[in-house]
Amino acid sequence: MQDIINSISTYGYIVLFLYSLGGGMVALIAAGILSFAGKMDLTLSIIIAAVANTIGDTLLFYVARFNKSSFMPYIKNHKRKLAYAGILAKRHGDKIIFIKKFIYGVKTLVPVALGLTKYPFYKFSIINFISSILWAVIIGFASFKAGDYFMNANDYLGKHGYITPLVMFGLLFGIWYFLQHMTKRRKI
Repeated sequence: MQDIINSISTYGYIVLFLYSLGGGMVALIAAGILSFAGKMDLTLSIIIAAVANTIGDTLLFYVARFNKSSFMPYIKNHKRKLAYAGILAKRHGDKIIFIKKFIYGVKTLVPVALGLTKYPFYKFSIINFISSILWAVIIGFASFKAGDYFMNANDYLGKHGYITPLVMFGLLFGIWYFLQHMTKRRKI
């Protein structure tokens, strides 16, 4: 057990950085909980997650903007979700860059959708940077404050192991159903 704790202390920040390049919400929540447990530093975790998330989204925007032809084969199966992200961007404007940080499924598609349009790169970069900081602070502090709850839930689930797969299946099914419903063709 001590080896696992030492590994988390050593490699936790690296994993947080790499995971936050693409999304990072789960890793940031885990870092907040581990900070509550005294295994990681909350401030450092928030800074790492914000920087990595900013870099990841900016790279997605940049690649979509300047390498469209090489990027298109990777998104051909997600055209409806990409169109939905574009509609959200038109409907909500600059706010969608912040809002998308909290929405699973369109989190990586919004920078791509904006990169494929004529949205200004400098404007995206500034709003994305501020949004990443706010996202990291909100999720980091919320998970730190809920650390006691998560520790108690972990103890309970450790005693009742059959519940975890049921909850995970229900959560994944709910996300899948929501995304299917939002991107379903509507009859006109």
